Amino acid sequence: MRLSVLRFARLNPSVKELRLHLCQTGEESKGVRDFVNTRYVQLKRDNPSLPILVRECSGVQPRLWARYELGKEKSVTLTNATAEDISKHIEALGKAQ
Repeated sequence: MRLSVLRFARLNPSVKELRLHLCQTGEESKGVRDFVNTRYVQLKRDNPSLPILVRECSGVQPRLWARYELGKEKSVTLTNATAEDISKHIEALGKAQ
């Protein structure tokens, strides 16, 4: 059986901050909670100087925000997304400017 280690590429230096918004109990945020529990540590290890904020609020729609240079921001809705989907969104936003 082949094991693969999850690794995030270093995100583009123009990314200044990542924010994850999620509900602590909502079913639509389950994938975000799974991502935080299983993949956050590796993301932070691969991008040690990047601020990554996890914001929990009851009833909020799950969303990923990326802030770039000069205050430009992009966001992606994460409603019913899996942890794998969220990893792909982070890598896509990490390549964008």
